[in-house]
Amino acid sequence: MKTTKFLALFVLGGVLLSSCSNDDEGNPEPVNEEETITTIIVTLSGGMNGDIILRSQDLDGDGPDAPVITVSNDLEGNTTYTGTIQFLNETESPVEDITEEVEEEDDEHQVIYSSTGSIASVATTDVDGNGNALGLTFQLATNTAGAASLTATLRHEPTKPNDGTLAGAGGETDATATFDLLITN
Repeated sequence: MKTTKFLALFVLGGVLLSSCSNDDEGNPEPVNEEETITTIIVTLSGGMNGDIILRSQDLDGDGPDAPVITVSNDLEGNTTYTGTIQFLNETESPVEDITEEVEEEDDEHQVIYSSTGSIASVATTDVDGNGNALGLTFQLATNTAGAASLTATLRHEPTKPNDGTLAGAGGETDATATFDLLITN
């Protein structure tokens, strides 16, 4: 009788242990790690001065050094520019283009633009696979001469659709840069 009880407990223990095993041990779920974005490049085309390049480079990330912001030229007043944005990780060799991942995971990303001063409007011109704003391409229209700023923020897992503002999009910021601009006539 004791042998029978012992065997029953032994079998029951084996069943419990096997039912608690992790079937995913051989195929763990991949972790989508946050990418390092050191550089944001905005290219504005359409003015008489040729392409204008806005660049924010922060090679030490959250380190003590501020990003280095450069603007290749002034913008022209009363002009509509076609814009593109690119995100890079320049700590890798060769440089990793994070823009490709943003495109592949377009339903999980959105670039939000905000502006001040002599910028009349900024409007996203591309959409994700679900028809919601993505923001890798956009149009920027200037007003008359004056100072302006353009901020580009890459959001991860925003609420879509949204009103095109940071508050309306929610999600987490992957990268952001503000460019101080001068609009000339």
